[in-house]
Amino acid sequence: MVDGTAVNGGEQDRPTLDTGVPQTARIWNYLLGGKDNFAADREVGDQIIANLPQLAQNARLSRAYLARAVRHLAGTAGVRQFLDVGTGLPTADNTHEVAQSVAPDARIVYVDNDPLVLAHARALLVGTPEGATDYVDADLRDPDRILRAASRTLDLDQPVAVMLMGILGHVESDEEAKSIIDGLVGRLPSGSYLAMYDGSDTSEAVTEAVRIWNLSANPRYHLRSPERIAGLFEGLELVEPGVVSVTRWRPDGDPAELPDEIDQYCAVGRKP
Repeated sequence: MVDGTAVNGGEQDRPTLDTGVPQTARIWNYLLGGKDNFAADREVGDQIIANLPQLAQNARLSRAYLARAVRHLAGTAGVRQFLDVGTGLPTADNTHEVAQSVAPDARIVYVDNDPLVLAHARALLVGTPEGATDYVDADLRDPDRILRAASRTLDLDQPVAVMLMGILGHVESDEEAKSIIDGLVGRLPSGSYLAMYDGSDTSEAVTEAVRIWNLSANPRYHLRSPERIAGLFEGLELVEPGVVSVTRWRPDGDPAELPDEIDQYCAVGRKP
């Protein structure tokens, strides 16, 4: 989107909205306490919560990591451009809100291809006058299209923070996931960053919750070990503390009062 005009690939390849089929973005919206979901999404969400009651809280803890990562990137790291791929439905502490609260001139491009997310695109576009907040209708697996559209808003000759929050779990192959990362970050200049989190296979409860999710939700989700997540950062310099549970990445507040570690692992890496 440029100056409020959406950038997309045309009507012929845009997904259609089927409210009877559970969809990841809407299930996650439900778990985060949002209202942009349907009965089919809530049914899957309730099944997952019955097996893993803490999942809704885990979703909020993962969102809190996103906010801390963006604050670090916009503040300490001095990044002024963000490419948030697989943004999902708007909730609290969206990337542009956090980034522009630190640096009002920050420029953010959101990328998704879900029709309900697209319908809410304008809700994402309330940024600061100094910065820019735009939306691209594109698929995660098409880095060329993403960067081509994002370049209308972002200067790709300057550092960009690529955000892949909870999205690479939809890519089963580590090789394909790494290829997507390389197709995005690999074409950006030194000083760019990758920030991500995804579910890990570190507990039987989460493995069972994902099994339930995959029975009916679209697209399917695939857990990775922390070691496999670390492998996705090959060629990048991990920012301390490296690959950790989202509750342990530069947490706020008293260390004695931190939430327990959860089965969502994250990291931030800098392109040298």
